[in-house]
Amino acid sequence: KQWYQRRVAITAGTINRPKVGDNDVKFDIKYCGMCHSDVHFVCNDFGGAMYPIVPGHELVGVVTEVGGNVSRVGVGSLVAVGCTIDCCMECDMCDNGEENYCRKGGHTHTYNSNKTHGHIGGNQETQNFGGYSKSEVVHERFIVKLPDDTPDLAKVAPLVCAGITMWDPLRYYGATKGDKKMKIGIVGIGGLGTMGIKLASTLGHEVVAVSSSDKKVELAKEKGALHYVDTSSPASINSHNNSLDLILNTVSAPHNLMTYLGLLSTNGTLVQLGAVATPLQFYQFPLLAQRKSIAGSMVGGMKSLQECVDFCVEKDIYPDIEIVDASKVDEIFINLSKANAGGLRYVLDIEASF
Repeated sequence: KQWYQRRVAITAGTINRPKVGDNDVKFDIKYCGMCHSDVHFVCNDFGGAMYPIVPGHELVGVVTEVGGNVSRVGVGSLVAVGCTIDCCMECDMCDNGEENYCRKGGHTHTYNSNKTHGHIGGNQETQNFGGYSKSEVVHERFIVKLPDDTPDLAKVAPLVCAGITMWDPLRYYGATKGDKKMKIGIVGIGGLGTMGIKLASTLGHEVVAVSSSDKKVELAKEKGALHYVDTSSPASINSHNNSLDLILNTVSAPHNLMTYLGLLSTNGTLVQLGAVATPLQFYQFPLLAQRKSIAGSMVGGMKSLQECVDFCVEKDIYPDIEIVDASKVDEIFINLSKANAGGLRYVLDIEASF
């Protein structure tokens, strides 16, 4: 089929998984979230596509086998795996639990990446394959342990991508500590943005939803936003200018950063989370005049990821999901390539797909 203006064939196939080593955990995948970045990887929007690609970095399942050195989980444990499945395990970032920023060659992504660090078994000449599949074998370090009584595994899957993408910058900038209240803007009210609103509001912060029209006012406030900025309305922008301590920007299409910089208070930070493949422009004077910052953030390390999942399961905070089977993958990829009007995250039911 043709979709997203590209010729990309989506077909079923067979892959090999590594044997279970001493430090490895094998699990049957029950659900795998379908992320917007899966579309980017499959379409080679970022470059470096390693076809054939098996997407999926939001894996949830049940352990079926463990290596002799594994102590955190056992057969029957409920587990999840996110965007990182290997790192050097030696640099300062890895030692600090920020494996996603590994200094020695970067972290190894769950799919479409080479086995560069030596902790993934199997044929070292083949790339990694993701969670649109029946099982996975991962080093214990990259396993997220779930409570045995987790009520809905399907809802957990997007937490290890959408959840951590929003949680980690909140954590880094002090919003998860509970010792201060902030005014936080969430730009883009889609699958990521609605999750960000839920997290920031549950943490007790004053949340301002920011979107390019007034079409998502009801959705944003339903998820926990106290205020709404429609960036097509100068009056709406002016009502919150120079007031936000932190902005999490989830927009993944080319856009103008100047509007968001105007919303920041002195010392405020605009964190870029959306993967935009083209350069963005801005004037530096607003940064100079009010000591404002533009930063980036990419998912999170394993310590942060476990904290995120634990918090969300305890507080019953999950993305809004729609469960689909493999027959809908092509259709869902078309949907993901467009604006996410309802803020949904799609989750692939693996057992129903094979």
